[in-house]
Amino acid sequence: MPTLKIDTILPGVSFGTDSGTPAFCSVFLIEGEKRVLVDAAHVGRRTSLEAKLLERGLSPDDIDIVVLTHAHWDHAQNIDLFRNAQILVHPDERRYSHRPHRNDWATPQWTGVMLETMSLLEAGEGYQVMPGVRIMDAPGHSPGSIGVVVETELGSAVITGDAMHNAGIALSGRNPLVFWNEVQANASIRRMVQEADVLYPGHDRAFRLRDGRVEYVEPFALTLTNLAPDTEGLRFLPNPPRQVWIMPGIEDQRLDRVTT
Repeated sequence: MPTLKIDTILPGVSFGTDSGTPAFCSVFLIEGEKRVLVDAAHVGRRTSLEAKLLERGLSPDDIDIVVLTHAHWDHAQNIDLFRNAQILVHPDERRYSHRPHRNDWATPQWTGVMLETMSLLEAGEGYQVMPGVRIMDAPGHSPGSIGVVVETELGSAVITGDAMHNAGIALSGRNPLVFWNEVQANASIRRMVQEADVLYPGHDRAFRLRDGRVEYVEPFALTLTNLAPDTEGLRFLPNPPRQVWIMPGIEDQRLDRVTT
């Protein structure tokens, strides 16, 4: 089994504003027998994504596979950049994307149409993306959320998507944002914690758990532009405890009611 490296192309960041959320998800590159990108971010990060690939001597045309941990807008919008790539998506996620719940603001009604413009390959539990990289099912946050298990020099790493947004969720054991099934979402967190030596979350830095504490393995770096600490009206608030949000109407959902 080869030992691979997970390269953070765009860092995931959890921050918000009183005018909406920037929703900066993590984007990762794994190079082995193939070049695999995990998630593609939203269009507000498109130029940054292209620039970071260029720093590595790559263009979107050089990516062989894009794995979507799920089809929410902040993880999937840039898939159209990767015209030469196969797009891996869980079959339940693909199916749901064509008829998302009316209260599911993370899956716009056009999501299924967007996915079908690409070369899609359905992939679930145990699918081998390439040697050293496989898929694990992680439903709950969305119906077809998946993790990507990578054999690295740090051990078995799991790229979690929003099955685990940040390190705090590994400690709490509760997904704070559930669009499909809360019981499944929390079970997916437990499984990832049990199976991974290192976790690469959807909106945070890579970390380990040591004696019940978070140990980050990557530094934090973020530069804000067009704002200064003394900008009139700019305020910084401490992080309040995040409340768990369960989508209204979630109990009405069943996959056998979702048709393309």
